[in-house]
Amino acid sequence: MRNSLDTAALDAAIENVHRAGMPGLFAEVRDGDRVWLGAAGVADVATGRPVTAGMRHRVGSITKTFTAAAVLQQVEAGRIGLDTPVGRYLPKLVPGERGDAITVRMLINHTSGLAEYLPYAYPSLKPFPALAETGPRSLDDHRFTRFDPTELIEMGVAAPAVGAPGGAPGVYSNTNYLLLGRLLEQVTGTTAEQYITRNVIERAGLRDTELPAGPYVDGPHSHLYEAWFGMIDPPRDYSVYDMSWVGPAASLLSTVADLNRFYGMLLAGEIVSPSSLAQMQRTGPVISQEGKMIHYGLGLHPMEGSGEGTFWGHGGTVWGGGALAMTRADGKRQMAVAVNLQRWNRLDSSGKPQPHPIDDALATLYHVAMYG
Repeated sequence: MRNSLDTAALDAAIENVHRAGMPGLFAEVRDGDRVWLGAAGVADVATGRPVTAGMRHRVGSITKTFTAAAVLQQVEAGRIGLDTPVGRYLPKLVPGERGDAITVRMLINHTSGLAEYLPYAYPSLKPFPALAETGPRSLDDHRFTRFDPTELIEMGVAAPAVGAPGGAPGVYSNTNYLLLGRLLEQVTGTTAEQYITRNVIERAGLRDTELPAGPYVDGPHSHLYEAWFGMIDPPRDYSVYDMSWVGPAASLLSTVADLNRFYGMLLAGEIVSPSSLAQMQRTGPVISQEGKMIHYGLGLHPMEGSGEGTFWGHGGTVWGGGALAMTRADGKRQMAVAVNLQRWNRLDSSGKPQPHPIDDALATLYHVAMYG
């Protein structure tokens, strides 16, 4: 197993992602006590202000690992049963037979069969997954909308089911994690955001991580450029955005250093117990929002290189921003990468995203970062 922290190769790989068309990106890679911090490109295409590795960033669905860990803490405390039907906790939100059939575990690992609410909350996305028929207009319409999570959940629950409860493969859905937020509120007597802040973020000593209450990012940060498959040209900045549209599913603000610290502590059994971590690492097949088959556990998914050990973590995207954080099972090799452009792939005549040089350049960066 190669453990080298090849700083020259990392410097070249991150620069190549920028050259391939990414406005700006930054990363932290750890190998034992050795740390590499890198950044390439700009945080603001208008002024040329550069990105720096310490910037705060919207990290999207990486939030799900934090929410899953919070739920598992409550499982350890005996207040939540992983295999208890969610209808026992939230009968009004998931009523009747579905509430009896869908367990807490099925929400965390996306096997509930509950549909994604997003195309119902954002009218211009209603044709999803037929990307060519979607449009970005409602992204602007909802920049300052304060969504009610109960109304979003109701959209997902009312939509046609995407599978039977517990069926395989599961289908990735943010509706599951908004329900987990409501579950945390029900059993802790506080909001999910307050509970996660106190018992996950602060417990891990993360000083630059928060679940934001408003639309602005405090502290140094990049603009976030959304292209929506070439339909927004030039890409538009969505760094100012009310994140109530995803809440405990994808609203987290963090830094690459904080993400590596969090996943390192999680895999060391310092956020949840070793037995809970083992539950998080039990995976099954899930269809991602991009339509790809992935292995998914309880708020974690693995990445493996041949003979190089298994990495655990999560990726995430929001309008304009994205991140990926992965830590090797032994905790000694870690990578967190943040990018400030999303949906850069234009659509071909059949409506499928076309390959883009950014794809290969990012894949190379991830490989160098994880495997040396």
